[in-house]
Amino acid sequence: MMAGILAGVGAWFLLRWVLAGFYTVNQNERAVKTAFGRAKRVTGKTTKDDPICEGLRESERERYDCPQVRVIAPGGPYFKWPWEKVYKVSVATETVNMAYDPESRKANRDNTVLEAVTKDQLNIGLTGQIRYRVADRNLYAFLFGVKKPIAHVMGYFVSVLRERIANFEAKPMAAGEGEAAVAVAAQGVSINDLRKNLRDLNDRMDHECRVSAARYGIVLEASLITGIDPPAEVESALAAINTAYNQVSSDISLAQASADQKIMQSRRAVEIETLKAEAEVQPLVGMADQLRALKTSGQGALRAYVRNVRLALWDRAERVVLEVKP
Repeated sequence: MMAGILAGVGAWFLLRWVLAGFYTVNQNERAVKTAFGRAKRVTGKTTKDDPICEGLRESERERYDCPQVRVIAPGGPYFKWPWEKVYKVSVATETVNMAYDPESRKANRDNTVLEAVTKDQLNIGLTGQIRYRVADRNLYAFLFGVKKPIAHVMGYFVSVLRERIANFEAKPMAAGEGEAAVAVAAQGVSINDLRKNLRDLNDRMDHECRVSAARYGIVLEASLITGIDPPAEVESALAAINTAYNQVSSDISLAQASADQKIMQSRRAVEIETLKAEAEVQPLVGMADQLRALKTSGQGALRAYVRNVRLALWDRAERVVLEVKP
């Protein structure tokens, strides 16, 4: 009886603690092992020693200083003891709506449109996506730093985006004298500035959010703002402004094209007349060189040349008028 009980306990121990202790890690996963709740760390190494902290300010380096943990690479089988626990994390890139709120499905118009205020106090709606992935070089911050890392990252991203929208100013446009007033009028509307500079705005957001890996263990790989919608009450007025601006810009472009064409035609006419004048002058220059050479060849050569030319002219003339001295 006692032997059977011991055999049963041994079998349970073998199945529960030994065979169940083997595990594997998939290709798109990384794992961290803890013993009695403490993650196994790299001795003497923290995130301060990693390049991901380069974007942090000096005051933030102490706050977000996390230990570097031993990361278990894909493969296996690996083994863990019963007092150890394995945390597996997917490092695949994921895409979410930038209006996504992990803590409320009703926020931001059911997680579809993110609202922001421009510098001229207009409430606009933003649509777009965010690509992110877990930073395998800072798994401690993702697993143990905060309770919901994605919620912190989304809150950080939204706060930075709204601050950029509220203070965004487009680069001055280079305009000629005829375009100056039109350019100023077009740049005075913040929504136009934002729509024309979406790429610049996305680049600024990527630059500002490069520290998210050091803060929360999540890398924001890209933010893509695809739409900026104005309030309904100003949409018609904005459309009228844009239509007028486009019409004036088109008229200016046509006028400049016509002026450029006339300038090119004038230059071509000047070139043609210059070539004609050069063609008429060339024989005279050649004759002058010939007469100069005759003059230097002898005293009577030039006189004989003039006489021969005169005889040729008389031969072709039908009537000759001579002056008779009194």
